[in-house]
Amino acid sequence: MHKSLPFRSALLSLVLLALFLAFWEGLNIVPRDTAPQSEYELLMGGASQEARVPPPSAVFSLALAELGNPFYDAGPNDKGIGIQLGYSIYRVLTGFLLAALVAIPIGFLVGMSPLMHKALNPFIQVLRPISPLAWMPLALFIIQDSEASAIFVIFICSIWPMLTNTAFGVSNVRQDWINVARTHELGPLKTAFQVILPAAAPTILTGMRISVGIAWLVIVAAEMLVGGTGIGYYVWNEWNNLDLASVIFSILMIGIVGMLLDMALGTVSRLVAYEE
Repeated sequence: MHKSLPFRSALLSLVLLALFLAFWEGLNIVPRDTAPQSEYELLMGGASQEARVPPPSAVFSLALAELGNPFYDAGPNDKGIGIQLGYSIYRVLTGFLLAALVAIPIGFLVGMSPLMHKALNPFIQVLRPISPLAWMPLALFIIQDSEASAIFVIFICSIWPMLTNTAFGVSNVRQDWINVARTHELGPLKTAFQVILPAAAPTILTGMRISVGIAWLVIVAAEMLVGGTGIGYYVWNEWNNLDLASVIFSILMIGIVGMLLDMALGTVSRLVAYEE
């Protein structure tokens, strides 16, 4: 029976996932002790109790428990995964939206004006390659607030893809369309909003999609540094507790939330896409 490509690809993904989990589970079977244990080994829990990566069944059990009550709050170092992810998403979206407010107008300016492009390009080329986390010590010193510093790091890492993509999209709008706007005697603002912005929107959204992906990557590292709350702090805290099942579970949650953020902006990108 002929099946569609999405069905077959989904089926193949499930088979590969099942094989991977079975292989992972099989690697974590605790070997039987072939020799009698010494008194010291018995005192320490036995030689077979050496540190191991937890099997997927242990991670799955933990995931069920965590997702069953994701918003519990038992103190500063014991909060549910929903609260931790909520803090991280709040920081990412705040820094991301602030960056959009700055990057898109400047990108428009750079894309529409060759003079501004030549004047601002050296600053962009120098600042863009700097690692966002390199700004963290300076941000902590100047802002003196870990929460605001984490948001600033998201802001500074989000701004460059949006700015450069906006400038590229604006500068590559077809000259014919701008000439038509001139023949209809549209002013600069009307030309910008009614002709250039719709034409450049797919490129701008691509830059925003890249930015939110980078922001989600950076927030984990930033929260490991600033501490407090957030999924990055959660990962680091569970590592300090030597709870590898929680570390693996939180890594999976980071991947799922990152995928959902990318899918959301991908959906918006498709809404503004057009065909000539």
